[in-house]
Amino acid sequence: MKTVIWTVAAVTLAFAATTLIVRQYRARTATLTGVVLADDMDPRKQLPIPNVEITVTDGAGVFTQKSDSAGLFRLNLPMSVWLSEMISIKFRHTGYRPLDLSETLRDQIYVVRLASVPQKDTAAPNAAEITVADVRVRYAVKATTPVDVGSTVKTFQVTNVGGVPCDPKSPCSPNGRWKAAIGGVSLDAGDGHEFQNVRVSCIAGPCPFTRIETDQFSRGGRTIKVSVRDWSDTVTFLVEAEVIRTALSDQIRQSYPAIFGRAMSFTLPPTGQGPSIEADINKTEIIFPLGPNLTISWANCNLQTGADRAKLYSCELKPGYRFQ
Repeated sequence: MKTVIWTVAAVTLAFAATTLIVRQYRARTATLTGVVLADDMDPRKQLPIPNVEITVTDGAGVFTQKSDSAGLFRLNLPMSVWLSEMISIKFRHTGYRPLDLSETLRDQIYVVRLASVPQKDTAAPNAAEITVADVRVRYAVKATTPVDVGSTVKTFQVTNVGGVPCDPKSPCSPNGRWKAAIGGVSLDAGDGHEFQNVRVSCIAGPCPFTRIETDQFSRGGRTIKVSVRDWSDTVTFLVEAEVIRTALSDQIRQSYPAIFGRAMSFTLPPTGQGPSIEADINKTEIIFPLGPNLTISWANCNLQTGADRAKLYSCELKPGYRFQ
């Protein structure tokens, strides 16, 4: 009789312990991490897409989130979702084709590219596209300003293939899991000149999975250098700066955007104020103040603010316009 009682007690305790372990395990979460980009064969045109609605569905429930200004998304999902044999991941955004994925979740960085939906052209059937040429960016700064003003714009790519496990002999992601690549650029302002208000920004590709390795640019000077670590797919960086001879005054600055296809990108330093875009529209020079709503008649623009408070603007032409 005692043997039976002890056996029942042991089984009961084992069942209770197993139930507790299962409940604790199910309460744990893991993070689904990725980035949403515009689909294009040219990595320089793979701009991040903000406000994409990401929906994960399995038998346990529905989980949603939107991508941020850099296209980044992170969803904390219960372990039960990760253990599912198959789940549904949906990506939705106005102006882009919907994308549905059905797969088993893996511990990796998800790089998702959405194809844009061709917009209807409201112009007359035989109307020629309006040309946008000689685009410049004007803004004001309250800081040390130059006597002689120049500017420099330089782009560089860090080429890599994401999702490849790291070889200890190669650069790796910060957590040591993924193969990385390191690339960069160096610039010389020339004798008697120096760089100021240097901005280094990732403008295309899976930007959240990059890190600036060496900062030899933020203090300016005659020569500047930047090195970047990339542990996902190929990314494109933009370097912008003013070239100056030192003087003290308040002054209007002018720079030029980087243009790839139908998109353009430019940055403003943290002290930059009141940006406007000057452009020749069908050979007529017009000034377009951006304003808080980033409204331009010929382009759709969005703004990202970096950790250093530098402002990155990305604009895409509306139908009926083209860069010359």
